[in-house]
Parts: sequence; structure tokens; C-alpha cells
Amino acid sequence: MPQNHIATPERYDGRMPYNRCGKSGLKLPAISLGLWHNFGDVDDLDTAQAILRRAFDSGITHFDLANNYGPPPGSAETNFGDLFTKNFAAHRHEIVVSTKAGYHMWDGPYGEWGSRKYMLNSLDQSLTRMGLDYVDIFYHHRPDSETPLEESMGALATAVQQGKALYVGISNYPAPLAAEAFRILRKLGTPCLIHQPNYSLLDRWIEEELSATLLEYGVGCITFSPLSQGQLTDRYLEGIPKSSRAAKAHGFLQEQQVLENLEKVRALAEIAKSRGQSLAQMALAWTLANPAVTSTLIGASSVKQLNENLACLSNLNFSSEELAAINAIV
Repeated sequence: MPQNHIATPERYDGRMPYNRCGKSGLKLPAISLGLWHNFGDVDDLDTAQAILRRAFDSGITHFDLANNYGPPPGSAETNFGDLFTKNFAAHRHEIVVSTKAGYHMWDGPYGEWGSRKYMLNSLDQSLTRMGLDYVDIFYHHRPDSETPLEESMGALATAVQQGKALYVGISNYPAPLAAEAFRILRKLGTPCLIHQPNYSLLDRWIEEELSATLLEYGVGCITFSPLSQGQLTDRYLEGIPKSSRAAKAHGFLQEQQVLENLEKVRALAEIAKSRGQSLAQMALAWTLANPAVTSTLIGASSVKQLNENLACLSNLNFSSEELAAINAIV
């Protein structure tokens, strides 16, 4: 029989803050672990297991996935499910697992976007891959302009009615569409728990309208890419390493983008230094200073990197002078 991970009793010793998610009864850790990268079939699963164990022992109770995470698509869920069964089965009641449907997952007309058929079939497949009876949060991963919003939100509500999800959320929705989704879900008796947008010092779009909308409707917020694909780390302060993500011809982060932001990033690093933090630690702490934000998602390729990012929790407060200096840069 597989042996469960023996979790440290100190995991709830107060180092990890837990924040109420909107006006719900659910609290999430200030730092959650995203499995967008480093948990696919191309990755080392011994390292993945070590990261999950360390995360849970550090008070991270929320693991975030999507149907298409890998590569290949689906493999992150499969690998997570295997590691979860082996390590955390006895702790299911302590752990929040989320997954999403919206991006391309399989060929044919029903393999992406927001139809009821796609979303509910995708959730069934995700549960099978992870070996779970339910997920705690099921998201619509992105808006679909060709499917009625009532249909996509209705699929989320059905997932809860079927007992396959406890809560529902949306991701990548602009503020006006998010507000409409919140109203529909409220009428369906399944209020939206959470919104997952990208948010960082280099991409502050949610402050224009979405943050206020989330507070108005009592919806929580969990940010992704708080380090802007690695730009808000020490990695690029002296240029672009050949082995870095930005040096690759493919992917989300491009060399020109890094070079355009380099002066800002170096200035931010000086503020972080004065706070006794690394740039990454300050960048993570800064996202949590937004009153609309419940939790921020980090990825990790090693236990060392996870530990370094978790150290942001030792200094989450910003003086008005620090915030003014940061605003002057970005």
C-alpha cells in the first residue's frame, strides 16, 4: 500500500496567513501552489513530489490545476493525482484542489471554449485523471464570445449540483463580463467564489475596474503570474541568460519584452533590497497588498525556489513611501 506523507504538525503554526475568499466561508492560504509548469510528463516527478510535500508542510493548502496543464495536456492532473494518492489521501479534507476548462484539450468541435458539453465532459475527465470524487473549485478558464454566458455559467452551477465541485470560479474575464457572470451565478444559486486574473507589478490591469467589481460582489481573487513569467526575479537583472525562458523563440515571454522592462525591474530590485527582500519576494508581497486579492499563485521548479518565494511572508507590509516609490516606477 502507498504510504501517506507524514505532514509536519507545525504546518499551521501561523507563518502562513489564511484569508477569507470574498464573502464566502472558505479561507485560502496567502500563497497557493500552481501546477501550470513543472508537473508534466516532461518533468522530474521526484522533484514534483518534494515540492508538493514542502508546500503542504509550509501551510499551502491549495493546489491549482487546469485540464490542459502539462505538457502534454492532462499530464499535470494525472501526475498530481498519483502523487496526491501516494502522499496526501489522508489529508483530502485539509486541501483545496482546483481545476479549469476553457482552453483547447482535445480535437473536434467540443474540445475547448465554453459549451456545456465541453465543460462538463472536461470536468469528468479531470476527476478521472486525478482520481478524485470532486474538486473544491471548478473554473471557466476564459471567456467564450460565441457561447451564451448563461450556458457556461449554467455548466458551472451543474457541476456543483452534481457534487463534482464545491465552488465555482472564472478566470481571465474583464470586469464588465465578470460582473454579468456573477449576477447569473447568483440567480442560479451558485455564487461565484473566486476570479483568477494575471496580476503583477508589470501588469496592473485589474486595478482599473476589476478589483472594485470583485469587492462589490464579494468575490475573492487569486492572481497568477505575479512574477511576470520570471521578469520580477533576479534572473534578468544582468541581461538574458541563454538558458532562460526569454531566450527561447517560443513561449509567452519574449526577449524584447524583458529588455523593455529592464530599467523598471532594476529600480524595483533596489526597493526590495532596502526592504531586506529579494525582488521576487517583494513582488509577491505587493500583490497581496491589494485589498481585493485573497491569494497569489506561485510556481516552483525546486524546493529551494519554493522556500525562497515563501520567505515573502516574513514582510508583507508596505509603507506609504515604499508604495509611492513603486508607483513612480511602474
